[in-house]
Amino acid sequence: MTVCTVIGLGEAGATYAAALVAAGHKVTGFDPIAPETPEGVTRAATAAEACAGADIVLVLTGAAAARSVAAECLPVLAEGSCYADFTSSSPHVMEELGQLPSQAAFADVAILGPVPTQGAKTPLMVSGPGSQAVAALLAPLGAAVEIADGEPGAAMAHKLLRSVLMKGLASVVVEAVTAGRAAGLETWIRDQIARQLAGDGQAVIDRFLVGTAKHALRRSKEMQDTASYLADDLNVPAEMTTAAAAALVRMGSETAEPAGALR
Repeated sequence: MTVCTVIGLGEAGATYAAALVAAGHKVTGFDPIAPETPEGVTRAATAAEACAGADIVLVLTGAAAARSVAAECLPVLAEGSCYADFTSSSPHVMEELGQLPSQAAFADVAILGPVPTQGAKTPLMVSGPGSQAVAALLAPLGAAVEIADGEPGAAMAHKLLRSVLMKGLASVVVEAVTAGRAAGLETWIRDQIARQLAGDGQAVIDRFLVGTAKHALRRSKEMQDTASYLADDLNVPAEMTTAAAAALVRMGSETAEPAGALR
């Protein structure tokens, strides 16, 4: 049995706390706002109180609270313990927190999937001195835990790079389906999206990398027209389309042949 502390008992924190209790661990939690405490979790009055005697602390607050929580919790942790920050803080902040004076081993933990649907089995990437402790605690719950090379901040750097794709892709899909629905073509655009997401992923990446730069200027005009169609004709938001048009203009200007260049 491991003595665990979960700071932040919102949706994600409560999920991990409940899973740790079910696995037979002793769990103390703290959250100044969350109205409910998962069954089997002892709720403390302060974050520092929750961390007293803990083998490992899991911090699942918002990123804005990462510094203040670390400042309160790290000083009370004993040698051999682990402080695992799951907040979506920047790599720079994770690096900074990992250098704070403490007897605990710090771990930067990046959640690589939706906890509401995958629960404690959501894949994780971890970096920093406390990585092995996090893996030893959470891998038995069914989570795939990958340990990244490097100091605290390395795991979050991987996550933020992934977010460029996942959050951007999600926003593009939402915009496309919303426009398709407004045009009475939702089924058709859904089928188009599904076809693009299937097949040889590496080949698609290469095609995007080569074709986008090569045809950027032409495609920028097409995307400008698309943005106008969405906004003016369909009356739906076109932020992603507008951003794509601007990016294509930039890429086109970067790859354009200088005036008077020899062919």
